[in-house]
Amino acid sequence: MAYSDTINLVKGDTLPELKFTLKDSNQAAEGKRLDANNSDTWAPIPLNGASVVLRIREVGSTTVKTSLTCIVSDAASGQVFTDFPEGTLDKEGTFEGELELTFDDGGKQTVHDLIKLKVRGDFG
Repeated sequence: MAYSDTINLVKGDTLPELKFTLKDSNQAAEGKRLDANNSDTWAPIPLNGASVVLRIREVGSTTVKTSLTCIVSDAASGQVFTDFPEGTLDKEGTFEGELELTFDDGGKQTVHDLIKLKVRGDFG
């Protein structure tokens, strides 16, 4: 399974805010020539009327630990963000997340690549 770069976090934190730009690897961005190996050439996924959820589970587990609702910050550009509500980062370990989009017509699309999260203990 392909992962994004690992996001390093600390147990008990509620930040940083995670920002994602969702893109379509099968469609060229305006003014660009599509290159399957260069995400800078991919078109944003329009999110008008869509909802986006980040589901997180421990690596090796099939049980979802938490689901975080993302806020669509720029629908035309495919941009969303979320943070970590109190209690989300309550355990040390390595986790993986997937982004699932639900469009206003009921269609669902899950981003293929996973997001890797590494949570270490805090000092306190």
